[in-house]
Amino acid sequence: MTRPSVRWMFVGLVFLGVAARADDKPPHVVFITGDEEYRSEESLPMLAKILDKTHGFRVSVCYALDPEGKIDPNALTNVAGLEALDDADLLVIFTRWRSLPDAQLNRILKYADSGRPMVGFRTASHAFRYDGGPHAAEMNARWMRQVFGQTWITHHGHFGDGLEMLTKVTTVPEQAGNPILRGVKTPFQVYSWLYHVEGGGDALEGDCTRLLTGKALKSGHAKEFDRFPETNPVAWTKTYTGPGGKSARVFFTTLGHPFDFKVEPMRKLALNGIFWALGKEAEIPADGVKADFVEPYEPNNSGVGGFKKDLAPVYLETGAGR
Repeated sequence: MTRPSVRWMFVGLVFLGVAARADDKPPHVVFITGDEEYRSEESLPMLAKILDKTHGFRVSVCYALDPEGKIDPNALTNVAGLEALDDADLLVIFTRWRSLPDAQLNRILKYADSGRPMVGFRTASHAFRYDGGPHAAEMNARWMRQVFGQTWITHHGHFGDGLEMLTKVTTVPEQAGNPILRGVKTPFQVYSWLYHVEGGGDALEGDCTRLLTGKALKSGHAKEFDRFPETNPVAWTKTYTGPGGKSARVFFTTLGHPFDFKVEPMRKLALNGIFWALGKEAEIPADGVKADFVEPYEPNNSGVGGFKKDLAPVYLETGAGR
């Protein structure tokens, strides 16, 4: 009499366990690449592979493709695969001065207005540029300021691109305990030349919490630091509330030279920022999210036109023209 009841109880627990696992779906992170200068078509897929193979996330990567379906960062009017945003849990964008057609732009705007989180790298502060037309007034600067906190102003100069470190990164003391900075050992140096985002009359927009500060190790503005200071924030968090009234978590960093990601603190920063944006800060270990490469990462140096001509798209789920 007792054995059957025990057996049915065990079977019930198994079914409950399966149901619990089925509901615990991995987050879907959609990466949007497309810049002519910083090899986002190499760095973002590298991060996607770590999230997929190390952390079990579902990932999609969208690319600027030419009419033949080949990766071409100079294709300013097409980013393929944005349909992935429809069920995305996080948008990660690293584009530069795109002028996308309405159907593609509207998918990004719809996502941003949904209250779901966003992460931006470097040139996402000037992600779009329209030469006239209905989008120019909003998308050429205003939208990026509202979403990410700032748009393009200037930087402190290249100085031997990819050959020497140009910015020293330190922690904002008050944020030493921030979960995004777990395992991000500072100071560290990067190849990115420092972007100007505040000071000298400029200010970040919104409720920005500054996490890291960069100091230009060389500067083309050395004679005008009162206007363009040699130190500026290089990473911060904020919220964005779109026209629909829904608020989203946002993480942004002005770093993103392709060689920056060879430095472990940069990868930790990027992945910790992704976990935080997803509301998973409790899952960030004391030494940061595991950020080891899962495949060799040897990107081309930055520079307009210097992209790999035979690079194959990875994690592009929908393909060109769909």
